[in-house]
Amino acid sequence: MAVEIIRDPLWNNIRLDPLSFELIDTPAFQRLRYVRQLGLAFLVYPGATHSRFEHALGTYHLARRTLALFEDHDDFAAIGRDECTLIRVAALLHDIGHYPFSHALEEIGALHHEAVARPLICEGEVGVILRRELGAQAPERIVSLIRGESDSPLQGLISGSIDLDKLDYLRRDAFMCGVSYGEIDVDRLINALTIVREPDAALPRVGMIEKGLSALESLLFAKYQMYRNVYWHHAVRSATAMYKRVVSDALDAGALDARRLAAFTDEGILHDLTQRAPSPLLDALRGRRLYKRAFECPAADLAPDAGEWIADDRALTVAAEDALAAEIGLAPGELLLDYPAKTQMLGLDMLVQRPEGEVRRLTAAGWEGAINLPKISEEFYRSARWLRVYTAERRALDPAGVLAIAHMSAADVRSRLERGAGLLG
Repeated sequence: MAVEIIRDPLWNNIRLDPLSFELIDTPAFQRLRYVRQLGLAFLVYPGATHSRFEHALGTYHLARRTLALFEDHDDFAAIGRDECTLIRVAALLHDIGHYPFSHALEEIGALHHEAVARPLICEGEVGVILRRELGAQAPERIVSLIRGESDSPLQGLISGSIDLDKLDYLRRDAFMCGVSYGEIDVDRLINALTIVREPDAALPRVGMIEKGLSALESLLFAKYQMYRNVYWHHAVRSATAMYKRVVSDALDAGALDARRLAAFTDEGILHDLTQRAPSPLLDALRGRRLYKRAFECPAADLAPDAGEWIADDRALTVAAEDALAAEIGLAPGELLLDYPAKTQMLGLDMLVQRPEGEVRRLTAAGWEGAINLPKISEEFYRSARWLRVYTAERRALDPAGVLAIAHMSAADVRSRLERGAGLLG
């Protein structure tokens, strides 16, 4: 079987089997060359121009490495070669549905990229290749793996507490940004993965030996640092908020079709917006004239559910932005609210093999007196996530007034807007 070699700055040589090489050459996959992995982070970290294409190859590479290590396990024989092929392909295709500029458009209500991936994998050239090489049900089985809905014993490698996607993007993003925050011990983590038998179940599953939990802690800390210093950096979030408002305004005006969003590249959507929906906000974004912080507060200083309407209800957020802008003498679109969509620092649900051979499930409840990862994860998350108000011109906002708005329910905010009452009191 002929194998192609691709040089990668992070993992050096990546070996591609003929099936993967054919999938890479499809138009759907080639689009990923022109979709930046970190969206608008390159406006802050100039090296962050790496693409979803590179990341997909890296995740595929880690899948090959991990499966090769699993071959030494007695239970691996029960899994089968076909299942391993599906895992490698799912690792390669897991981001094929990504929108331009990373996750930003999901924050304005666009379909999740994993849902967008279904027609790209099940139809067109990719679907034809997969059915020809792997069988009639292969595309659907791969989509199930990507969505975390498969009953495959190897599901955890594609979507889980320590999936291979995380291992590549944390290392790659840190490397390309020129920071040390994501320096996780990938070799230790991969070698800590194992095949175990789930308690009270017959099927083998991906698990971890207990000695690997220290490496898992380092992954959690690396993820926290990357969110705090790169993904949710205040200037990155300013650019992201500006981009979200530009696109949502274009969608509302009918200048963009939501059904076509996943077909764009980064530069493609900016070009289309320039032609169809020009605006001062778009000009400012393209010229890196980023909005400035007028207010900021960490989630740790807010009530648990405060401000969630800003992350969850796009139409209400835009209406609130324009009402606040008017109250402080700014034009519509010159004040932006930002509260990153809720995520998990480390969603724990994994099998751990203890030194004496016992297999236990580690979940968000943790292990009393032993494992505090869930508690640490929640504390990291609340300190990394910040509520911010950005303005086109430097303005001073009353912190108490903004905090009061954040603690309003969506219904209360909507009611005040409908009555024409000022949000700042």
